[in-house]
Parts: sequence; structure tokens; C-alpha cells
Amino acid sequence: MKIDELLEVMKWRNSCRSYDATKEVSDEAINNCIIAANNAPSACNKQPWRFVIVKDSQTRKNLYEHGLLPGLPMKWIQDAPVIAVLCAKSDAIVHWFTPIFSKIPYYLVDSGIAGEHFVLAAAAQGIGTCWIGWINGKGIRGVLGIPRGIQPIAMFTMGYPLEKRNPAKKLDQSEIAFFDKWGKKEI
Repeated sequence: MKIDELLEVMKWRNSCRSYDATKEVSDEAINNCIIAANNAPSACNKQPWRFVIVKDSQTRKNLYEHGLLPGLPMKWIQDAPVIAVLCAKSDAIVHWFTPIFSKIPYYLVDSGIAGEHFVLAAAAQGIGTCWIGWINGKGIRGVLGIPRGIQPIAMFTMGYPLEKRNPAKKLDQSEIAFFDKWGKKEI
């Protein structure tokens, strides 16, 4: 893949909140997303990410009813033909001991990288996704039977978009990147 192709996928990937209920997301397309996620880097190669892919309509309904925090109605979730739940398995040394010193929760960073690989692979296949972080981990755990030691950290809705949206307006590069020290905007 050429850099221009990758940047184009990244530019057009956005949060999809309206799905074509008549188009099923194939197992092959989902598997491509899992392969992409599994190729993500991680601290000490611990690979803490775990995914639960939910296609069953009743289970998706249960996730909608019990897996979200209150206050933000997201009815569109019910129209998504697939919900992927991103979870993290933590390692005592890498994910609990080292953050005492670094103050960085590596298992969340690592799982976030894998999650973004997942949604970019979906976008490259024409599949829309939306990250959902407003989740009730305990509710998700109950619906999906997720064991102790595995933490639900996000959900993604997946499906073919009803409409193609324009890329979201992004900050100018001069606002997000500095060179050699903070505030220096030239290379």
C-alpha cells in the first residue's frame, strides 16, 4: 500500500451513525479487521486486546440496554448489524507495576492502538464504524459473560453506511505538531 492510499482511508474514516440494515457484514470482512488489530504493537508484546464480535440481534439489543452509561441516547446503535466489544487483559508486571512509575496505563494505550487498526481495516473495506466509550463495563460483562481479569473498554458499531459523509474538519498541523521542543512549529 502506498502512503497516499493509507492517508486517504484515514481521511475518510469517520464516526458512522446510520447503517444500511439490508447489507450484512461478512465474516471475512470482520476477520480482516481482527487480523489488522492483532498486528498492532504493544508494550513488551503482551497484546492485551480481546474482541467480542456480536452479530446476534438479541445480544446486540441487550448490549444497547445494559452496556451503555445513562444520559446519552444513542438509538442508532440498534441499527448496526455488528457490535465489536474491545476488551483488555492486563498483565501484572507490564500493566499494573510499571504504571506506578510511568503513570501510563499501557494496556489501555495498546488496546486503543489495536482498536484503531480494527476500525481502519473496516474503513478500507467500505464498512462504517463508530467508537463508543460511554460504556457500562459491568453491564457488558454480564451480557457477554466476560470473565474477571478482562476489562471492557470500548464498543464499535459496524455496518455499511447509509450515506458517505465528508471528512471531519481537523486542526491545522501547526496546532498539533512541534519539532525538537514544544512550540517550535518548523522542522
